[in-house]
Amino acid sequence: MPEDQSTPCPVAAIILAAGKSTRMRSRLPKPLHPLCGLPMTAHVIRACQQAGVERVVVVVGHEAETVRAGLGETVAYAYQEQPRGTGDAVKAAQPLLNDWPGAILVLAGDVPLLPADTLRHLLQHHRQTRADVTLLTAFLEDPTGYGRIVRDPQTGQVVRIVEERDASAQERAIREWNPSIYVFRAGALWSALAEVRPLNAQGEYYLTDTVSVLVRRGATVEAVPATDARDVLGVNNRVELAQAAALLRQRLLNVLMLSGVTVVDPATTYVDVDVMVGQDTVIEPHTFLLRGTRIGEDCVIGPFTRIEGSTIGNGVRVLASQVVDSVIADGARVGPYAHLRPGTHLEQEVKIGNFVEVKNAHMGARAQASHLSYIGDAEVGMKTNIGAGTITCNYDGFRKFRTRIGSNAFIGSHTTLIAPVVVGDGAVVAAGTTIAEDVPEDALAIARTAMTIKEGGAIRYRARRAPQSETV
Repeated sequence: MPEDQSTPCPVAAIILAAGKSTRMRSRLPKPLHPLCGLPMTAHVIRACQQAGVERVVVVVGHEAETVRAGLGETVAYAYQEQPRGTGDAVKAAQPLLNDWPGAILVLAGDVPLLPADTLRHLLQHHRQTRADVTLLTAFLEDPTGYGRIVRDPQTGQVVRIVEERDASAQERAIREWNPSIYVFRAGALWSALAEVRPLNAQGEYYLTDTVSVLVRRGATVEAVPATDARDVLGVNNRVELAQAAALLRQRLLNVLMLSGVTVVDPATTYVDVDVMVGQDTVIEPHTFLLRGTRIGEDCVIGPFTRIEGSTIGNGVRVLASQVVDSVIADGARVGPYAHLRPGTHLEQEVKIGNFVEVKNAHMGARAQASHLSYIGDAEVGMKTNIGAGTITCNYDGFRKFRTRIGSNAFIGSHTTLIAPVVVGDGAVVAAGTTIAEDVPEDALAIARTAMTIKEGGAIRYRARRAPQSETV
C-alpha cells in the first residue's frame, strides 16, 4: 500500500556511480571528473540534498576507495562487487535502506545539470499521486543511446521502459526517453527488484524492468516530463563533459549578470559553483573565477586573470594576474602579470605591479611593490615602498624564515633581504644593497663594494675579447 500521506514522506536517494566508464578514457573515475569546481557526481549529491533528501547512498564499484575519497563522507556508500547492471547496483544499497519508511529516489551519478527544483517537482508529484513509482522522462528529436518510454496507445499510461539495444525499430522511433531518474515507494522497489531477471542482450539486471513488474501488478506508475531535456542529459565521454560544463557555466554567469555583475564576454569567462561577485563589478574576457572565490562590489577583474579560493574587497582592480588563496582588501591594485600565491594578504590600497610575486606575506595599507620583485614569507608595513628587483631570501635550503619591514620604509631597487631580518619603521635601504643584519628605525643602510673606474679599460677589454678577424 502507498505510504501515509498525512505526514511528509521521508526521502532517501540511491546514486549509481559504480561503472567503469570506459568511454571517458581516463584513469580518473568518471564520478570525479571536475565540472565547474565540483566532481561530477558531487553535483548530483548537492541537487538531492537541496531538494530535501534526508539520506544519500552512493553505490560505488570501480575504484571505490578513490571515488569515496573524492566525494567525501557527507553521504553513505554501498559497494557493488560485480558490474551486473543497474538493478543489481540498486540492490547493493538495500542493506542500508531495507527499513526505510518513505520514498527512495534512484538516479545516476552522471547527470550533473539536474536542478534541485526538478527533483522537488518530481517528489511532489509522487506524493500527490501516491504512486508506487514515478519516472522523470524527457523528449529529444534524436534520443539515440537512451532507453525509450513505452506507453499504452489507448490510455497513455507507461507500460515499460526498453533499452535501445533491446528495442524494436518501432520502439526506437519513440522520442520520449528515460533519463534513469525514479522515485519509488520503498517497499515497491525492493519487491519488484526481487522479480527482475537478466533476460536481455546484456545479460544484466535492469532497474528499468521494475517498471514492467509493477505494471503487471496493477501498481500506480506515474511519469513527469522534464521541463528542459538538457537538465537530465548524461555525461558519458569528454565531449559530453565539455558540453555540460558550458551549459552549467552559462547558468552560473546568468545568475551573476542578473544580480548586477557585468560580464563583458560570457563565452570566454569561466566561473565555478559558489563563486560570489558583488554588484557593479566588471569581469573582463578570459577570466577564471574558481571555487571558493568571493569578490566585492565595483571591482574590475581581468582580462586574462585567474582567481582561486580568494577573498577580494570592494573597488579592487586585478589585471592579467593569478591570485590563489589570498585576501585583497578594498581599493588594492594588482597586475598586470602579478602572481599572488597562497597566504598573501594585501591591505587597503596596496599596489602590486607587473611581474611581482607575493607568497605567504602581509602588506600593510598603501604599501607598494610596483615591479619585478619577490616578496615571500614577509611582513611589510603600511606606506612602505619596495623597489624594482627586490627579493626576500626566505629559504636557506632547509627552513623558511620571515622578513619584517616596518611602516614608511623605502627599499631601494635591487635590494636583497636575507631572512630572518628586520628593517625598522622609516628606514631607507639604498639600491643594490644586501641586507643580512637588522636595520634600525629611520636608519640608512648601504652595503655595496667600492666602484672602480679604469680609464680606457673598455677598449682593452674589447681587444682581448674580439676575434682576430674583427680586429682593425
